[in-house]
Order: sequence, then C-alpha cells, then structure tokens
Amino acid sequence: MKIACVGGGPATLYLSILLKARDPRHEITVLERRLPGSTYGWGVTCWPDLLEELNQHDPASARAIAASSVSWSSGVAHLRGAMVTHQGDVGHAIGRHELLGILTDRAQSLGVQIEFGSHIVSATQLPEADLVVLGDGVHSQLRDHHAKAFGTRKSQGANKYIWLGTARVFTSFTFAFIQTEHGWIWCYAYGYGPHGSTFIVECSAETWAGLALDRLDEEQALGLMEEIFSDLLAGSPLVGRTDAGDRSQWQTFTTVTNTSWTHENLVLIGDAAHTTHYSIGAGTSLALRDAMSLARTLHEAEYADTPTALSNYTRERKKAILTSQSAARHSAHWYENLTRYTNMTPHQMFSLLGQRHSPLLPHLPPRLYFQLDQALGRLEAMRWLKQRVGSKLAAALQSAHRP
Repeated sequence: MKIACVGGGPATLYLSILLKARDPRHEITVLERRLPGSTYGWGVTCWPDLLEELNQHDPASARAIAASSVSWSSGVAHLRGAMVTHQGDVGHAIGRHELLGILTDRAQSLGVQIEFGSHIVSATQLPEADLVVLGDGVHSQLRDHHAKAFGTRKSQGANKYIWLGTARVFTSFTFAFIQTEHGWIWCYAYGYGPHGSTFIVECSAETWAGLALDRLDEEQALGLMEEIFSDLLAGSPLVGRTDAGDRSQWQTFTTVTNTSWTHENLVLIGDAAHTTHYSIGAGTSLALRDAMSLARTLHEAEYADTPTALSNYTRERKKAILTSQSAARHSAHWYENLTRYTNMTPHQMFSLLGQRHSPLLPHLPPRLYFQLDQALGRLEAMRWLKQRVGSKLAAALQSAHRP
C-alpha cells in the first residue's frame, strides 16, 4: 500500500514501524509540520503492561524505550503543610523528545520517509495515497474540514491548566494543593529522566483570573507559580514552551470524540480520534495501541479489503477506550469540584484522589464515601486472611489425618 501519515507523533510513527516491519513493500510517508528535535512537552507516562505490548510488537523500539524510561512506585501529595505518601503500582515516564527520537530513528531504519516541515492543512497538499492516516492531534485541520462526515464533537473543560517543565527531578508522582486568597491551585509533577520533570499546573478559571494569570506575561506568570510552589520546587525554575509564540500557554482541556473514525480513504488515530483528560496519563498509551490495532487489522485483511480493516479497527478501538474515557471524565470532574474534598484531612483527601475514577464518588458525601471505602477494604482484608488461614488449617488437618 501507499500510505501517507499526517503528523509525526507517537501514533503515526509507531504505525509506520509496524506496517513497514511486516511488509517492506509498503510506501509510507510521515508528514510532520515541525522541524527535527523541535517537539513540545517534557515527559509522557506509561505503565508496565504497555511496555510488554510494545515488546511483543516491535522488540527493537521497545528495548530503546525501556532503556530511556524512569519508573516510580509511590505517589506523594502535599496539602496544608502535610505530606502523604501512598505506595502503588509501578509507573514509567520518558521524555517526549526521547520517545519521538527513538520512533523516528526506528521508522527511518526500516525505510519510512519522514518529511519534516510539512504543514498539511488541506487535502490538496496530500500526496497520492491508498490510505491517509490523520494523526495530527486534537486540532487536526483535515479532520475538522470533514467534521460532519466524522461526526466530530468537541467540549471544553472548566479548569485552566498549563504544561511546564522543571530541572527538579521528582522520584515519585507528586501532587501539591495550595490555597491562595483567590482559591486553590495545584500541580502534578513527575520525573521523566535524570535532568528534568513534567510540571502541570491547574486551577479553576476564577482562581486563574484572581491571580491575574490571564493578564501576566509569561515571565511574570512563571515567577508567580515558582513562588506559589516554592517549597516543592526547592529553588528550581519553571520552564514554559518555546514554540507557543504569541499564544497563551494556558489552556482548557478539549475532549474530542468522533462518531466515525473513517471517511473515504482517511482514518483517524490518536488524539485526532479521541482525547482523554491528562490527569489519567493515558493519551500516549492509547495512541500507541491505536497503531497496534490499525496495523494488525490492515495486515489481517491482507491490504486488499481496506474498508473492512478500517471498520474492524474502529469498532475494536472505540470499545477498548470506553473504560479510559469514563475514568478521564470522572477524573476531570473530581478536579473541577476540588473544594468538595479540601476540608478533609490530607490522608482522607489523598485517598479519594486515588478513587477519583469512581462513578459513585460524585453522588455521595466525601467523608461517607471514605468511610465506606475503608470498611470495604477491611472486609476484603479479613476475607483474604480467612482464606489464607483456612487453607493452611485445612492442609494441616489433612496432613495430621494421613496414615
């Protein structure tokens, strides 16, 4: 097949790797508007199950990604002068620049053509291709041009957020909630390598305006946030995006859904097809899994029945992301209603932070939910203990009655 991929993000690069590795005869071109090495962002997160899947699909790139990743197994929350630590599942992070570099090098080694500086905004700019993969993100212009055919819907979140970096290396996934005279402001921070961390700041629109973040220039805004989070940053400065130009770096999160992921010879992938709130850290993982699914369904159809392959891909991935989409909605809602939880003790609030994906939580008083959750946890522990003791006792009795 002759395939053109619009956008050089993780989804399209990984798709090109998988397709080219399976059949070198494919002619694949990735059209990326940025220049090499000019990507935005600091780190992206993933989980052990994704690394296992990457290893199954392309061991060469998986080894490189694992070698460039860091991991953590605890979460830390700062609230009203207290620090609460929770041991949890192992998580991983890698610099976005490193990830794209690994995937770019691997794709090019397989013969994929990558054309940097190609800003595609119209179908007339596309090369002739059997299949055009739109992986150009949440603001995909080609998708929006066919928004009616795709059934594209967009909705905006209530809170303001900004994606920053810092030289301070956080070895745990870290949260900090700060009360100002204009309301609460908080951050999510995690290390992605030996030299830096991602540092996302979020607050309500009212707090954002009250702190004059809607009027301060970039240097002033960064200085104010360094002051607010001074205890956490320990003297390390915050760094904003260098590619924003005159645009504000503050955003409201855009949730994108599409009724159909295909139109004629166009197919959506990654954030162009769907977005999930950044607070669950699933965007890159879902995009890579989109690539795995699309590569497999095209291969299974032997590239002769592309419409069926695209239909299977759409059905499979729309079903697969339902859980993540639900978790993302509830997580965003938790932060948009943060003041429901800020009068709890730090331990209680951090516990419910971990429960923010629950569809029941918004409908119960927070303290009641916490008490019920703790009671169920103790009950489960008792069940486990009874099972362990009971099995050991049964084994002992059986052994004692043996002739």
